[in-house]
Amino acid sequence: MDKVKEIVKSIALWLSIALLIILAFNFLNANQVRNHAEPFSTFVKQVEQGHVKEVTIQGQRVIGVTIDGKPFETYLPPGYNDIITKLQKKGVEINVKPQEGSPWYITILVSWLPMIFLILLWISMMRQMSAGSNKALSFAKSRAKIFIDNKPKVTFKDVAGIDEVKEEVSEIVDFLKNPRKYQQLGGRIPKGVLLAGAPGTGKTLLAKAIAGEANVPFLSVSGSEFVEMFVGVGASRVRDLFEQAKRHAPCIVFIDEIDAVGRRRGGGFTGGHDEREQTLNQLLVEMDGFESSEGIIVIAATNRPDILDPALLRPGRFDRQIFVPLPDVKGRLEILKIHTKDKPLAEDVDLEVIARSTPGFSGADLANIVNEAALIAARKNHGKITMEDLEEAKDKVTMGIERKSMVLSEQEKITTAYHEAGHALVAKLLPNADKVHKVTIIPRGKALGITQQLPEEDRYTYTKDYLLDKLCVLFGGRVAEELALGTISTGAGNDIERATEIARKMVAEWGMSDRIGPIAVKTKEQFGEPAEMVSEDMKRLIDKEVKRIIKEAYEKTKEILSSNMEKLENLAKALLDRETLTGEEIDLAIKGELPSRDTEPPASPGTSGGEKKKEKNEEIGGLGLNPQLEA
Repeated sequence: MDKVKEIVKSIALWLSIALLIILAFNFLNANQVRNHAEPFSTFVKQVEQGHVKEVTIQGQRVIGVTIDGKPFETYLPPGYNDIITKLQKKGVEINVKPQEGSPWYITILVSWLPMIFLILLWISMMRQMSAGSNKALSFAKSRAKIFIDNKPKVTFKDVAGIDEVKEEVSEIVDFLKNPRKYQQLGGRIPKGVLLAGAPGTGKTLLAKAIAGEANVPFLSVSGSEFVEMFVGVGASRVRDLFEQAKRHAPCIVFIDEIDAVGRRRGGGFTGGHDEREQTLNQLLVEMDGFESSEGIIVIAATNRPDILDPALLRPGRFDRQIFVPLPDVKGRLEILKIHTKDKPLAEDVDLEVIARSTPGFSGADLANIVNEAALIAARKNHGKITMEDLEEAKDKVTMGIERKSMVLSEQEKITTAYHEAGHALVAKLLPNADKVHKVTIIPRGKALGITQQLPEEDRYTYTKDYLLDKLCVLFGGRVAEELALGTISTGAGNDIERATEIARKMVAEWGMSDRIGPIAVKTKEQFGEPAEMVSEDMKRLIDKEVKRIIKEAYEKTKEILSSNMEKLENLAKALLDRETLTGEEIDLAIKGELPSRDTEPPASPGTSGGEKKKEKNEEIGGLGLNPQLEA
């Protein structure tokens, strides 16, 4: 359809050009006639008065000279023959010449213009068809972006938070620079390196850094660019990709999101799946077949290594599988330094505090926080990025924007205040719970209020005591409503859902039930894999154990708050007064020593001195489970 439109446009263009040329010539001829010819009536009058001395008749054209010697020109009307008689009566000398043809340029225009126009039109159509043919032929070509002269400028200095991974891949860089050092000992560099990890951990950035350090050509392509609806196109693109790589060897081929083409084979019944499997087969052959590719290192990235085909992961193809983890506190600090090195920071900015308050954040999350802080600082006309801007950006990224337009009724404010006070107080009183950093009843995102907890250090495993205390903190809001207000609300819906999920994982996955023991039971389908065959007795036993753990945690929470009602009242009143409390203010409020807002204006929400800490997704009363608990 597009080709037809282009051809029609081309024809219309040439027709317009031809028409303009014809109009131009006609205009010029008409101007020549208008500029020299006299009216025929004037000529007749001059003849009758005897003022004409000589005339020359050439067809309809009459050229003459008056008695005064002035030349003139006119044209005879068609069929008018009386003028000859009048000229003879007046004794005018009459000359007759044969009619001349059109001017030479008119002759050329009339005779050659159609032929020239057809030739140009034919050339234009051939070009359009040739362009369409080239597009059709290039459809099966690889769409990889090739960086040769403009190689990635990223180096290992631009990658932080994954030092162990950098050491692992530095061997590849060393091989590309000094291949003889390994070859003389019979060593073979890995043909493929699979970078696996959560989204945003820096897998693509690491691949660019490898190419930048090795100073070799870099071919980048996405896994989804191979597969099309036409059978055979994906395999053709894979072949073309490796042909290009061989021409530029030694080089690095980077395939991002390889799970789009490398999924486990055997589950396809339609043409689309068959096409994907053909593409995967071609990739397997190119990486390690009879015609193996020397000097080509394939680096692939995915966050779903569990669904890749086993043939793709065997030695000889992806020899190394490197897990790119989320950064620890030291890594987060280094990442923040990289993202803020070209941004003006105020003196009160403490990046170490931000690093400590963001466990579970990826490099992309931290980059987003710094960028949001810069936007907030610009919006507030700050000359530099302040600590307040960073804290506000962190809250915005993790909890959503403040819903300032949302007006809560007085009863809803009271319910929310007791709910969040219950979360915070239980977390303060339990020994294994994470430290409470901030409590607010200002609506953010989907939550009417939020209690933020901050662990003292990054956690990689969770003890049973920690999880049981976690359940108590989750139930703190609902129990506080029940004890203080004599009723319950829907505000605890998300807390109950999360508590149930944790309890079920404790029983069915983590072996923390004495009655069931250390048995992992997959009771529901996960990532397309069917659930295990579980007996009805086992399912009932799991349900009973989950219910028991939930009930015990709920009763323990009720016992804790019942014996600390005065502290709960103090904390709820402080929240109603100030809306947002920091860690130090929570301690004072529990003791009843926090001044009211009328006597001492509170600081801006989220800006209590230098201590600004928070754990991602560890908010109680509105956000999801900690991703480490879900792993």
